[in-house]
Amino acid sequence: MKPVTVEVAVGGKTVRIETGRMARQADGAAVLWVEGTVIIATAVAAKTVKPGTDFLPLTVDYQERAYAAGKIPGGFFKREGKPSEREILNSRLVDRPLRPLFPEGFYYDTQVIASVVSADRSGLTDVMAVVAASTALTISDIPFDDPLGAVRVGYVDGQFVINPDIEAQERSSLDLVVAGTADAIMMVEGKADEVSEELFLEAIRTAHAACQPIIAAQRELQKKIGKSKRALPQVPVRPELMEKIRSGGREPLSGILVVSDKKVREEKTSEIRSNLAKELFPEGFADPMQEKEFSNGFHELERELLRAMVLDRGIRADGRSTTEIRPITIEVGILPRTHGSALFTRGETQSLSVATLGTSDDEQRIDSLEGESHKRFMLHYNFPAFSVGEVKPMRGPGRREIGHGNLAERALIPVLPSKDDFPYSIRLVSDILESNGSTSMATVCGGTLAMMDAGIPIKAPVAGIAMGLIKEGDRIAILSDILGIEDHLGDMDFKVTGTDIGVTAVQMDIKIKGITLEIMKKALEQARVGRIHIMGKMKEALPSVRSQMSPYAPRIMTIQIKQDKIREVIGPGGKMIRSITERTGAKIEIEDSGVIHVASADEEAAKKAIEIIHQIVAEAEVGKIYLGKVKTVAEYGAFVEIMPGTTGLCHVSQLEPRRVEKVTDVVNEGDEIVVKVLEVDRQGKIRLSRKEAIAEEGEGREKRASATH
Repeated sequence: MKPVTVEVAVGGKTVRIETGRMARQADGAAVLWVEGTVIIATAVAAKTVKPGTDFLPLTVDYQERAYAAGKIPGGFFKREGKPSEREILNSRLVDRPLRPLFPEGFYYDTQVIASVVSADRSGLTDVMAVVAASTALTISDIPFDDPLGAVRVGYVDGQFVINPDIEAQERSSLDLVVAGTADAIMMVEGKADEVSEELFLEAIRTAHAACQPIIAAQRELQKKIGKSKRALPQVPVRPELMEKIRSGGREPLSGILVVSDKKVREEKTSEIRSNLAKELFPEGFADPMQEKEFSNGFHELERELLRAMVLDRGIRADGRSTTEIRPITIEVGILPRTHGSALFTRGETQSLSVATLGTSDDEQRIDSLEGESHKRFMLHYNFPAFSVGEVKPMRGPGRREIGHGNLAERALIPVLPSKDDFPYSIRLVSDILESNGSTSMATVCGGTLAMMDAGIPIKAPVAGIAMGLIKEGDRIAILSDILGIEDHLGDMDFKVTGTDIGVTAVQMDIKIKGITLEIMKKALEQARVGRIHIMGKMKEALPSVRSQMSPYAPRIMTIQIKQDKIREVIGPGGKMIRSITERTGAKIEIEDSGVIHVASADEEAAKKAIEIIHQIVAEAEVGKIYLGKVKTVAEYGAFVEIMPGTTGLCHVSQLEPRRVEKVTDVVNEGDEIVVKVLEVDRQGKIRLSRKEAIAEEGEGREKRASATH
């Protein structure tokens, strides 16, 4: 098959998409070029459905090959290992806008893989992977309703920039990824430096417009290929069964949906389901398909009742109004030996957040295709099974944990103090103890409070809220602070974080085929009001950052020395710096610029280490009197060490007011004498005078090594 290609200009760069040359045995394959970046995306779906499957078993993997940037992987095996955090996050980024576009009832195992095989410093591999994956599905025979466009939008020097490179991203006050179809927005994710809701909305509008040429290019490629979509088998609930489910389940379910206690509501719902199944199928289910049909029908009734209750009566699953926030309780400083802690509880969602301070040695080293970097702020989110009353094996963090932690991390980065102002590494851990909706937003609130409790001088507190949506035709209801059931049976999960001033991060996922900008505008404004309410509760619990850090937190003190003095502090083979560490117990880090960070849990030890360093790097001051030690005696005078490593000559004529015949008549090696600095010449040689020092302050400070003179 001859390769088929389309090209489109996006953000000033030419994007070329090709099919028919690589990975031809996949159901759909697309190769995307944009400057030095090349991504191969494939899509394959099974031809049969596994028995009992009643959901879309979609797997999306984004992977980066080390050779893409001309690198050989580290480690013993010298090959790519388990997915990095960045690969996991980008896998989620590709997955989320694709998933809602598969038709209802498509239960075939489906796998999409996006592989980065060449990478420059454009910083576009994530958004281009979305486009490549969408193209692979669009041109395949897999039922996939609408092609997706995806772009990154920045805001640099007062202008929106589509797909900014890494350098422009670093200068941008906004970093937003938007994916959408021709008619609607499917996903929004990003961070911002406290931008207004109006600017945020305009950025989404600009990004969605930039997606349109990408969507048109995929349509063009699809027409050129001419591959038809496979037929979709339907497993509908029989109308007569659905009517029986409605008749028997409507009344009891309606009464239980407004119970605020999640555990009670779930237990009662399960009981109603079990009783209804026994009533309709007294002999039990004849086969798995019959049980599946009943389950689908019961789930549909639950969905119908919840949505009707919200749209018709403005009442939600726990009895709240659409804008009402659940009760919030906050405790700070509850763990005595940690550096900072907070317990944030909102309804039945609870996060225990703990802040830990460290030195630059604790920074995380990250090796990516764009090069090596260091991360001084780390947020780790844990979601144990007991938080939802379940039993599961304890394993490492999954995609969900990494994604939720990254969202909270992005939300808090804009308010962190600079390294110059606060030279600590910061690790935040959020342990979710209870879960019923929006644990990532509880992590943002709890994380903010834990950092404030630790005495970290953040620029402003950050609060977060999760918004939901119920949409039936033209009727919509936007829900503030959604429950788990509202996320499950609703149409949107829109998380917004920010300060009093503006937005710091967003993440929007939907379950329908897109939403309009008008809905987003309403959701953003309702989220702002809810966020300010939550912020008020946080400020009641902890009005400002603690003025003192925990006594168990390390103290980092910073001094600046001349660059040519660095070698003296380090000493031959590191001898001097090791000596200071052994004498004080302090940890010392020296930068090439001459900035020295001294860290210790004992503040006095850090001060002692700084005092020693000051002595090492100190320079003689003309006119200043020192108590020095005689190191060497010569016929013409005595060499006196006035500071560690700093020695000057006190000529015999400067030893005493009278004439001195012999140096040893006055001083011997080992004596401590007072001397005044008379001169420091261009070569750094120091001329000293004991005579003038005595005239000014006498001999009281001096000590003799022997009394022979």
